[in-house]
Amino acid sequence: QVQVVESGGALVLAGGSLRLSCTASGLTFSSRRLGWFRQVPGKEREGVSCISWNGGGTWSRDSVQGRFTISRDNAKNQLYLQMNSLKPEDTAMYYCAVDSGFYGSCAGSWRGPKIPDYWGQGTQVTVSS
Repeated sequence: QVQVVESGGALVLAGGSLRLSCTASGLTFSSRRLGWFRQVPGKEREGVSCISWNGGGTWSRDSVQGRFTISRDNAKNQLYLQMNSLKPEDTAMYYCAVDSGFYGSCAGSWRGPKIPDYWGQGTQVTVSS
């Protein structure tokens, strides 16, 4: 049974930092593309950052480049998102996503897995000004 669980969301002041973590089980973690997505009520979910199956390639949306860093630890089946210099517009529910396929890269646009079980339940990040 696949399980994807995020943690680390919190209320933080603008300019602060948070580190999100994601643990995935029930699948071959090391051969999967991973990503962080976020969603604000009333808006579509958007990709935040992606890391390829072997960690050799990453992508981040323009608005978080230079502030957010994605990383993975395959030995621990964990994905991370280090978020620095947080802004109020970063406020959202953040979701961890595990590719249902194998050996994906972040070179193209990835909207996340189509299988619901490969998404986490989300962790809330709130940035106050």
